[in-house]
Amino acid sequence: MMATPATLPTAESLPDELAQALKKGSPLLVMVSLDGCPFCKVARQNYLGPMREQEGLPVVQVDMRSNRMIRDFKGTLLTQDALIRSWGIKVAPTVLFFGRAGVEIAERLVGGYIPDFYGAYLDERLRLARAVLRS
Repeated sequence: MMATPATLPTAESLPDELAQALKKGSPLLVMVSLDGCPFCKVARQNYLGPMREQEGLPVVQVDMRSNRMIRDFKGTLLTQDALIRSWGIKVAPTVLFFGRAGVEIAERLVGGYIPDFYGAYLDERLRLARAVLRS
């Protein structure tokens, strides 16, 4: 029997998802994904999905080109694609680290051209984001 691939929940209300993350003392991670993107699948299945399942890491996904509605940090309802464009993101996967008031608190993890080091870069940014939250 094959293991089910790790999936990430689709973001619906960033203020609510951030509030839940902050209650746990954690930043909210948002992965920007693109349908059919091979490295998005690797990032989701090998890194973010397992961290969510094993450590309870608060991570959600938004999709480029998706017309699915989402509530942004200001409470505005817009499409996932419009939200991603408002963030100036052009590359998938991109992982963002949000702290209080929906402020980015660590450098974005952009692209997947560094598979050998992806886990280390992710861990380092997560460590920095957690340190900002504690300060």
